[in-house]
Amino acid sequence: MEKLPVTVVIPTRNEERNLPACLSRLGAFAHVWIVDSGSSDATCDIARERSIRVIDFRWAGGFPKKRNWTLMNEQFPTDWVLFLDADEHVTDTFVDEARTALARPDMAGFWLNYTTHFMGEILAHGVPQRKLALFRVGAGLYERIEDTGWSDLDMEVHEHPVLDGPVGEIRAPIDHLDFRGLDHFVARHESYARWEASRYLELAAGGDARWRGLTRRQKIKYASLTRAWFAPAYFAMTYFLKRGFLDGTAGLHYAVFKMEYFRDIRRRILASRGAERNEQRSAGRLRPPSEPARSGRG
Repeated sequence: MEKLPVTVVIPTRNEERNLPACLSRLGAFAHVWIVDSGSSDATCDIARERSIRVIDFRWAGGFPKKRNWTLMNEQFPTDWVLFLDADEHVTDTFVDEARTALARPDMAGFWLNYTTHFMGEILAHGVPQRKLALFRVGAGLYERIEDTGWSDLDMEVHEHPVLDGPVGEIRAPIDHLDFRGLDHFVARHESYARWEASRYLELAAGGDARWRGLTRRQKIKYASLTRAWFAPAYFAMTYFLKRGFLDGTAGLHYAVFKMEYFRDIRRRILASRGAERNEQRSAGRLRPPSEPARSGRG
């Protein structure tokens, strides 16, 4: 059968445990590239042994990060690009549905759905994971955010593609299965939390003009991040409203983790604002809090 007219781009950094299984599922696609950020393990060797093109990437801060850099600097041999993480595995059902979807000449891109694995279990409930990760080459870029080194994330994670044209959906899920364990999962989300907190502070400092460029979902999230109720409300939505409790112990731990993730973001924002106030007081630009009034003559 003819290969799908898609270049699969896999951003990597030390992915030797995940990459072989990911690559083994990609025989239906015309081209596969990895864009590597200085891996110190066997990631690049694994790719080259399979005759897969390896592109070296080094991020110096700012724009662009890895995905946008690839879109802006590489000559794609296909009309479509699929950005796939090394811990994501395409299925035969996904390939079949993608083959039909890509034949539509009017579409600029497609939202993709993912099956999440956590603590060795498949999470069938909770908030589903979706990404706009399959789109026409030249239809757009990931949104521009001037990240000056808020975290060690050299790849677009929270940024979304901004495409010129209609966007559809492929319902058949991609399996999201990370073999690097819980410690890596936690460390990765600590980086995400640092990024989110810095992004919020950047938006707050930029005034109303910065907020106008956000999607409705982004506006709701950033308007809620500093609210004490947001993290427990997210837990309630994930665990009860979205029936995460049906996923057993893994579902409970995942919902608790997501709640703590949003609490971590809030703590970082409040700590940064507190540090800024202390700096202003030290510089004499902000009056210290008033001392409580004393009663009696003492």
